[in-house]
Amino acid sequence: MGTKKPFELKRIDHIGIAVRKIEEHLDFYRDVLHMEYLGEKVVSSQKVRVAMFKIGESVIELLEPTNPDSPISNFLVKRGEGIHHLCYDVDDIHTALAELSNKGISLINEKPVIGAKGVKISFLHPKSTKGILVELSES
Repeated sequence: MGTKKPFELKRIDHIGIAVRKIEEHLDFYRDVLHMEYLGEKVVSSQKVRVAMFKIGESVIELLEPTNPDSPISNFLVKRGEGIHHLCYDVDDIHTALAELSNKGISLINEKPVIGAKGVKISFLHPKSTKGILVELSES
């Protein structure tokens, strides 16, 4: 009987950037940096509007709060605009969450939820990741 293989990070799926107004940033990413604009989506469960830009195999997500009690609103009040989180793609999010939990990592989402790209996601608490909000995505 072999040992169970640990989960692997496949790639950086996206970087989430908190902004007050998406419109104020569109031209920079689309016209100045020439990133492919993939469109926008509202994720009601996260109280956020997301604009996505493709860069290589990854995506830049601009995150605008849709509600004053959105986690992004709270982030903007405390820290201002800037990098909000880093998302890694994994093959099996359930295996990854179980392993991380067993290693004492605090999970914001103990069970995956559906994110902006329609895939399973889960966040790891920054107090367990040396201050960085980490998201896992299974695509």
